Amino acid sequence: MNYLIDLGNTSCKVAFEEDGVIGECHRSKPGQNIQNFIVSKAKQRIAMGDEIDVIVFSNVRLNDEELNAQLAGLCRKFILLDVETELPHNLDYKFNPEGMGADRIAGALAVACLFKGQDCMKFDFGTAITIDFINKEGSFTGGNISLGMRSRFKALKDYTRRLPYLSAPVDEIPDQGLEIYGSMSAGIVFGIMFEVEGYMNRYPGKTFIFTGGDAFYFAKKMKNAIFACPNLVLMGLAQIADYYAEKN
Repeated sequence: MNYLIDLGNTSCKVAFEEDGVIGECHRSKPGQNIQNFIVSKAKQRIAMGDEIDVIVFSNVRLNDEELNAQLAGLCRKFILLDVETELPHNLDYKFNPEGMGADRIAGALAVACLFKGQDCMKFDFGTAITIDFINKEGSFTGGNISLGMRSRFKALKDYTRRLPYLSAPVDEIPDQGLEIYGSMSAGIVFGIMFEVEGYMNRYPGKTFIFTGGDAFYFAKKMKNAIFACPNLVLMGLAQIADYYAEKN
């Protein structure tokens, strides 16, 4: 059994994987101690008699040596994913990947393995929106980074004097806002949709994959044919875990 950890800017998702099957995904709650959340989930399974073979950790926050050491002590093989990690598929970076987030590596790997022979664009809707390009040979050719939906709502509050903070858009997005909440929701949601549609129109013929916390929200609003895979990072981590389980 392998343990997969996707620690993002806002929350953490973990899951256990065995024989290529990812089990139930657990997400941390706002304000929860992340270290306790990650370690306790592993210890719960160990207490049930399970043994953890490989732990793969995708961490986009500051490195935590104490947490890494704890996790290494709970498994046979601990992998802290970064650009130096040996992968089951060579992403053959066409750019300098130094400093790139582990989540983008795992997502690109999942795309290269799941959509073989297809030119792909991966949109990850989270705290940031990342748009990554993976060609039909499975090479990671580059990508762009923009503000995510909730980050845009927060920016409006932080950088204006009177606009309120919205944690999520209103239920019904108006074509034209008639009050402040509708105006903010329409401006941000349509702004992101037009941004994404602009990429799709600029790069026709590619396979479009949506992932991240807001993937389904935007997938429902788009007219283009897309694949929605909200746990794409965990899928990539599972590929890595299986690789190291078989390798050693």
